[in-house]
Amino acid sequence: MSNQRIVHLECGKSTQVLYVLGTVINIDIYKPSPPGCRSFEVTTSPGVNYSISDKQNGSVVTHPAIRWALIKDSLLRVTVGQVSSAANDGKVKVTFYGDDLDKPVDKMTLELTAVYVSLDVDADRDGIVEENNPNKSSWMWGPEGHGAILLVNCDKELLTTQSDNMDDKVYSFADLADMSRMIIRTEGPKLMPAGYTLNLHISPSDKKKVQLFRHEISSVTSVLGRTKELTAMDFTKGHNKIIFSAEGLAFPHNKNATLVTFNLSVVHQQLPIFTDQVVLHFAPWIMTPNTQAPEEVYVCSVLHNEKFLIEFKKFVTKAQCKLTILPESENENDIWMQDEIEFGYIDAPHKFMNIVMDSPRNRGLKNFAYKFLLGRDFGRIDLKSDGEINSLDAFGNLEVSPPVTVNGKEYPFGRIVIGSHLPIHPKGRKMVKDTQDLLMAQSVQSPIILYSDWLYVGHVDEFMTFVPAPDRKGFRLLLASPLSFYSLFKRLQKEGHGEAMMFDNAFCDPIKINDILKNQALHERNTHVQHCIDWNRDILKVELGLDEADIIDIPTLFKPTDETHVAAYFPDMVNMIVLGKYLGIPKPFGPLINGECALEAVVRSALEPLGLDCTFVNDFTSYHKRHGEVHCGSNVRRKPFTLKWWNMEI
Repeated sequence: MSNQRIVHLECGKSTQVLYVLGTVINIDIYKPSPPGCRSFEVTTSPGVNYSISDKQNGSVVTHPAIRWALIKDSLLRVTVGQVSSAANDGKVKVTFYGDDLDKPVDKMTLELTAVYVSLDVDADRDGIVEENNPNKSSWMWGPEGHGAILLVNCDKELLTTQSDNMDDKVYSFADLADMSRMIIRTEGPKLMPAGYTLNLHISPSDKKKVQLFRHEISSVTSVLGRTKELTAMDFTKGHNKIIFSAEGLAFPHNKNATLVTFNLSVVHQQLPIFTDQVVLHFAPWIMTPNTQAPEEVYVCSVLHNEKFLIEFKKFVTKAQCKLTILPESENENDIWMQDEIEFGYIDAPHKFMNIVMDSPRNRGLKNFAYKFLLGRDFGRIDLKSDGEINSLDAFGNLEVSPPVTVNGKEYPFGRIVIGSHLPIHPKGRKMVKDTQDLLMAQSVQSPIILYSDWLYVGHVDEFMTFVPAPDRKGFRLLLASPLSFYSLFKRLQKEGHGEAMMFDNAFCDPIKINDILKNQALHERNTHVQHCIDWNRDILKVELGLDEADIIDIPTLFKPTDETHVAAYFPDMVNMIVLGKYLGIPKPFGPLINGECALEAVVRSALEPLGLDCTFVNDFTSYHKRHGEVHCGSNVRRKPFTLKWWNMEI
């Protein structure tokens, strides 16, 4: 920061000031000069430097000149190059002369106590708070960027407390480890001039976003933020190091609110004589796509899904993943694990933290994240809203793509995908503004909004997902496709299989291929559904930079639930769980052709050449009949990206 100050001297007097290294003191020579003066000379003690500038034309002359003509715009500029060993040991003497060049008319003296003051953070992002980094007061993205990072401290260190960011206490050293270190460093003489303070302050808007703790000998105390905009410390010790830890209180809901600025001022008689500044950037919450390796799978156990769990356990074991099953006593018969939570993480050079985002739907699983996930290094974002909650606020309506490059712009963490209504239907359902604002403000996974309000449940995971692939962009987008369904069934009918039955052994009335194809109303409704999916297909191709070869159509049929909404006619195979190369796909109960399900055969032929392993799981009675599938009823915590978000180019 620019730190220049004006000091007024008086003839015949000695003025004592505190000088902070790196600043400039400006002294008007003309105004205090005695009448009749024609010239002046300047003498200084060792380590004190000066120059004479002309305020009118901006010229600067450094000494060796011995004596200068006194003109109206003469300005003395003083700097000091070293810390004082004693108070007032730096001297600047200005002597004035009249017509007699050998006889001084008067003099004025400036006595300086030179000190060093710096407010420091980890501006070079190496996990260590370096001293006086020249880039500490700004923030820049990229591998050559700079600027410190602040974590929202939303984990919980002790079983008896709420999230650590909810109060003004520090419960353990582990809690401090989650915070960003900040240090005030000072150097100066042992006996400092009286009347100076160090004031650390933030803006009224920033105080709501951050809390600063000061490290004392035997305690850690909240001194700034939450409700306090300023903390003042006596500047009585020349050599000192004051240590602080900063925690974020809440994730930003605005892209323009991702930075926090701390200002340190040296204050004398209520006026600042020096100000230093540091800037920290909130670490964004980052979702992990299906292409990231799985670490743990979550599912609920209820009375009606025992058979499903038997198959599901075998599948997860095959994928060599850890499985956590939440008993009915804890889920209150709410089986929709995907709808309640979304896993992600935050990261800084000094700390990594898993973060679960808890949706505002607040049904039977509303306490799951708090009771079973929130803990040490596992934080929780508790989303609430004053608006009306609808089905689109559940997190089956929140997905993220794998990394993509779009028209030369890289999205190395992928892009978030959410569903909403059409822009021309403003009264349709959409995700509440609070959630959308938070997702938009994270910056690194710029969200895409699709049209999903045509579905009864309204979630994007009902018509799309991503699976890993060894070629092209490293993944494929799978889209539900009524067009592919009708193309397949018409071919089967043409090949003489029109009497083959769907839903055989599916605990519902079977139906022939011929009967499905002659249902004209159903066909017309699915033609409309295909238009809706194609609308989203075009958006995804543009926003993710996809070609047709990056998309695989999965045969799907929908049935009307009312005049404007539809649901899956048979188990929706797109609504699968992806565990590395292993896919847990809803068993569709399609017609058996030569002993093999025709729908399963089409999916296998499309996905297995990519090295994917397809397991079809029977979720018909446990999930499908309740308007959901395997993905809706499960959730996956995945490994984070190896790329550090602050190295991303934005």
